[in-house]
Amino acid sequence: MPRTPEETFRKLLDLLLAKDMNAVADLWAQDGTAEFPFAAGTSPARLAGREAVRGHLAGYPGLLDVREIPAVTVHHTQRPDTIVAEFTAAGRTVRTGEPYRLDCIAVITVQGGLIAHYRDYWSPPATASAAGTLPDLLGALHAAATR
Repeated sequence: MPRTPEETFRKLLDLLLAKDMNAVADLWAQDGTAEFPFAAGTSPARLAGREAVRGHLAGYPGLLDVREIPAVTVHHTQRPDTIVAEFTAAGRTVRTGEPYRLDCIAVITVQGGLIAHYRDYWSPPATASAAGTLPDLLGALHAAATR
């Protein structure tokens, strides 16, 4: 079991490449959270607890076929339990078969080898485009704006 925040994060990337979303969720503390400050459309802004994370990740391999993580930079902070990770995921969109590249930044706090807090700064338009769901996102944003 990974112990440091960086080891935990690198394990997460390995499991993402293996498409083992249950094992990715198992890296979360029972009461760990995931936050998505840039969430849009029907994407959740916050997940509370390991099982919420598991439910959220369940459909991920059906959208994006992650094939490589060609770039990873880990920044250590003044808090030994927290890192900032910059990474790029690349692969194929399941819906269209088209290639994609997504750049991400996450702030990760790990306690006892498990993720206590994961704050993911991803781009909803770039992710929706990569997943082949951009029209759905734009429709959800339009519907929200006209309420």
